[in-house]
Amino acid sequence: MKITKDIARVFNILVVVLTPVFLLPLPFVVGTQESKCAYIVFIMAIYWITEALPIAVTSLLPIILTPLVGLGSAKEVSSHYLSDTSMLFLGGLIIAVAIEYWNIHKRLALAILMYVGTETRWLMLGLMLPTWLLSMWISNTATTAMMIPITNAILVQLKEANVPIEEIVTEVYDNDALKLEDIEVNGVIKENGQPTSTDIKKTDKTSNYKAEPEDNMNQTESKAHLEICKMMSICIAHAANCGGLGSLTGTGPNVVFKGQSDIIFEKYGGESPVTFSSWFAFGLPISAIMLLLSWIWLQLYFLGKGCLQFCSGNAESRSRIKSLLRKEYASLGPIDFAEAAVIGHFVLLALLWITIDIGDGGGWHNLFPPKTVSNSTPAILLSCSLFIFPSRLRKFSEKGPIPPLLTWKIVEKKLPWGVVILLGGGFALAFVSQEYGLSKWLGTQLAVLKPLDPWIVNMILCIIVAAATEVTSNVAMCTLLMPILAELSLQLEVNPLYFMFPAAIATSFAFMLPVATPPNAVVFAYGYLKVIDMVKVGFLMNILGIVVLVIGTETWGESVFGFHTQPDIFKHGLNNTDIVNNTCICNGSLLL
Repeated sequence: MKITKDIARVFNILVVVLTPVFLLPLPFVVGTQESKCAYIVFIMAIYWITEALPIAVTSLLPIILTPLVGLGSAKEVSSHYLSDTSMLFLGGLIIAVAIEYWNIHKRLALAILMYVGTETRWLMLGLMLPTWLLSMWISNTATTAMMIPITNAILVQLKEANVPIEEIVTEVYDNDALKLEDIEVNGVIKENGQPTSTDIKKTDKTSNYKAEPEDNMNQTESKAHLEICKMMSICIAHAANCGGLGSLTGTGPNVVFKGQSDIIFEKYGGESPVTFSSWFAFGLPISAIMLLLSWIWLQLYFLGKGCLQFCSGNAESRSRIKSLLRKEYASLGPIDFAEAAVIGHFVLLALLWITIDIGDGGGWHNLFPPKTVSNSTPAILLSCSLFIFPSRLRKFSEKGPIPPLLTWKIVEKKLPWGVVILLGGGFALAFVSQEYGLSKWLGTQLAVLKPLDPWIVNMILCIIVAAATEVTSNVAMCTLLMPILAELSLQLEVNPLYFMFPAAIATSFAFMLPVATPPNAVVFAYGYLKVIDMVKVGFLMNILGIVVLVIGTETWGESVFGFHTQPDIFKHGLNNTDIVNNTCICNGSLLL
């Protein structure tokens, strides 16, 4: 193990040192602005893929490399690190921290599980639904880490109710062992990036259960029980990945796409149609369909292995599970004032996000001067309210201050600050790529795809993105692709969102490998799964995801966004080269 770590450390140093050296011909031999910009992009892409540097640290490199290659000033690049989209994401994260801190996510999960019943297929749906719902609003990693111990406790009850008592392995499971901070997938790159194989090896400490060779496993666990453990583990990861597609702040690539769409539309003097309500109209059906398909596919895949019949007709197992869930829910106590207050903040924020712009000129943003409020406004407003709103009512005889719902120390500890830097680095890299012509040059080269039908081009792009995101950070992949796909859309004379939106969603179709997403790594860490198990189940999910995404883009996506029709502002910009060739920076965005 020590030798492996030493080799990984040496490899990272070599990548960091040698990559800029090998790429030096780009700025010094070719010497064009596009090649200098490509030098920056290639270095960051290699660092992001290999994780030779932490992904958030790599995101800071445009500030160093842009003046170093002679393209622009550090001051100019730095101004793009914090945008309206960044503040939207920050506000959403603070609300999510409050939800986690007051255990509202666990209360919701247990309530749904008690409602759906204890038959295996419905129990699986009961685990998937809260994971899916919570992943729309809080960290996918935190949601998975919260659901896995609940799942594990249920699996223990199933085993004890279905095998002879002498075969039960005692003290195998530690239901409280799996903590988010123990898994080492929190923080900067793990929140929306990719955990490395080293991270997965470290997760043996997250459970007293150790993965053993299959021959040894069969001595203590029935094959049916092992299969149901695999099924329940995979269903949590799939639900978390699908849930991130449901809302604008559900996962990092969604926010990256929102920021990049704002930039491209503002560049041509327009306003991006991507809002919370429009995202729900397109993304939520895709998310729900994928959840349903995953639930059905897992049943079909494991049906022949006996796990779905493992507890059928067993009254003892059902009674045990019901008792466990009731006990866990009762341990939370009744909903107190603080929990109700946080729920109220969350519901109000969701309503404000959805109703700020409801299409056809409607929405509460009309109460203010044009372009003065955005989705970040209610996010920051209600986030700040959490630091003021009391956590309980004052008693008549009580003196002294009442603690608020949230303190800054809690936010400092739990909020993944690196993700905010990662988003900022993406916006800075997009600015450099657009300002110095790399995005336009790449878009022009990809214009060879113009003879193909747009939906075929879209499908090809989705396949490439879904394959690449299995081994690459989904946020980094989205960051690199968005400016290029925007220019490609303009070259093919379609709405820029036509290629950007599906590609952003496709970065979340990472169902196959443990290193693909943090939820995959978390469930893999419990020792039930082998890599081949995830590949076999996840391969079809990737294919189904692409099919659903392409169909959704051509049907209800077209009705919401008009993907096939290029807005007039882009036609005007393309026909007026004087406008296109003269750009300026205004209010932190690239405008014409």
